[in-house]
Amino acid sequence: MLKLRLSRGGTKKRPVYKVVVADSRFARDGRFIEKVGFFNPLLPKEKKERVGLEAERIKYWLGQGAKPTTRVARILGENELMPMPANGNNPIKAVPKKERNKKEEDNKEAPKADAAPKEEAPKAEAAPKEEAPKEEAPAEEKK
Repeated sequence: MLKLRLSRGGTKKRPVYKVVVADSRFARDGRFIEKVGFFNPLLPKEKKERVGLEAERIKYWLGQGAKPTTRVARILGENELMPMPANGNNPIKAVPKKERNKKEEDNKEAPKADAAPKEEAPKAEAAPKEEAPKEEAPAEEKK
């Protein structure tokens, strides 16, 4: 399957990406079919030098069935080469990590307290039924 994806370049902590057409089985920074653009995330969004795309080649590869990755689809959508993809919904991502961890701990503790009585009731009903045959089996062995 052909993919339009980012291939990382640059030095440590200073990434620069190539927008490439590659087979999905190839490594991220490995072999690719064609370079169709670049993306520099370190530059401000307003600068033209942040993204460079070859529109004709991208349209050609999209016509050939190449599927863009999520990030490339957003870059193409911002440059009006394809419709902007729908935004994902991850509301936890917007919460700072410390608060996120507190909420997760609260959520883990709260369901256990609420769910424990609910879970115990069915177990209490099921437990005697399971224990009854076990008690009968040893009784039969004694006789």
